[in-house]
This record gives sequence, C-alpha cells and structure tokens, in this order.
Amino acid sequence: MSGEDTQVNVILVTAPDAEVGARLARELVRERLAACVNLVDPIRSIYRWEGEIHDDREVLLVIKTSRARREALTARVCELHPYDLPEVLALPAVGGSRAYLDWVCAESTG
Repeated sequence: MSGEDTQVNVILVTAPDAEVGARLARELVRERLAACVNLVDPIRSIYRWEGEIHDDREVLLVIKTSRARREALTARVCELHPYDLPEVLALPAVGGSRAYLDWVCAESTG
C-alpha cells in the first residue's frame, strides 16, 4: 500500500500524566471509538498558552481509529479531558499493513 488512502486515522492527544492518559485510552477502546492507543511517557511540550510560554511534561496518546469514528472520538476526548483545550490532531493513514488497517476498522466500529 503505497500512497493509498485508507479508512484509518491516527489521532494525537496529549494528557497531563500517565493516569489520565490511561483512563482516556481505556475509555476510548471500551467504547469502540479506538482500536488501540499507545501511551508515550514522558514527552516534553513547550507551547504558548494565555500569553505565557509553558514547558511541561505530558503523555502522548497515539490513537488508531476508523475514519468513520474520528468525529465521535474527538467529541468524547473533549468531554473526558481535563484540559480546557485538549490537543486532538487527526492524521490520515496513507499506507501500512492491510491486515492491521482492516483490524483497526473492525475494532473501532460502533
């Protein structure tokens, strides 16, 4: 699969710590909004928020879901997340193992 569009999205979400990240991940998988979530801990985030530069330790969630569930997943992350403005970035998967991509779609259907 080179350059082909798939029905899979990778969603990036940051969380303040591993406990919050794991809680979000379990809920998204339990609700079948995501097939799989990887937690990368720690990451260091440097960003401007409300006029100040912040330098924080966070956890990165790498979420795999079907394109059809992307909007519902985004809404659910915003409901559950403790941040006022959580990072939710959707990236299309443009290739990969067909069997894995099929599994992601099968496991993230409502």
